[in-house]
Amino acid sequence: MSLKERITEEMKAALRAKDSETLQAIRMLRAAIQRREVDERISLDDAGVVGVIQKQVKQSQDAIAQFNQGDRPDLAAKEQKSIDVLRSYLPAPLSDVEIEALIDAAVRETGAASVRDMGKVMANLKQQTAGRADMAAVSTRVKTRLSSG
Repeated sequence: MSLKERITEEMKAALRAKDSETLQAIRMLRAAIQRREVDERISLDDAGVVGVIQKQVKQSQDAIAQFNQGDRPDLAAKEQKSIDVLRSYLPAPLSDVEIEALIDAAVRETGAASVRDMGKVMANLKQQTAGRADMAAVSTRVKTRLSSG
C-alpha cells in the first residue's frame, strides 16, 4: 500500500471514529499533497509525499513557536497534535551513529577533502537520509567534518 493510500484509509478510520483532531490533520495533509500534485502536474510517489509531510511538520513547528510567543497554549497544543499525526507517516529517524556512518561513507565515496566538496557529499547523503534526518543538522555535521580534515 502506498503512503497516499495509507493516508486515505486512516482518514476514513478517523472519520468513522469521530476523531476530529486527527481527521483535521489528515485532511490538511491531503490538501497539501493534492495542491502540490496539481501545481506541478505530477502524481507524487512516497518520497514526494514524505517531502510534503516534512514541510507540513515544519510549518506546524513554526506555528507552535508563534502561538507560544502569543501566549496561546491551546492553539500550540492543537498544532502539536497535528505534528504527532503527521510524524506517524514519516519513516523512523536515523540515530546519530547511523548519520555519522552515512557521512563517513559519503566522504569516502566522493573523495571529499575540503569544504569545497560539501555539495558532492550532501548530494550523496540526500538520497540516503530523505525523510529520516534533519538535513540542516546533517549539513552542519558534514561541514564540521570537512573543515576539520
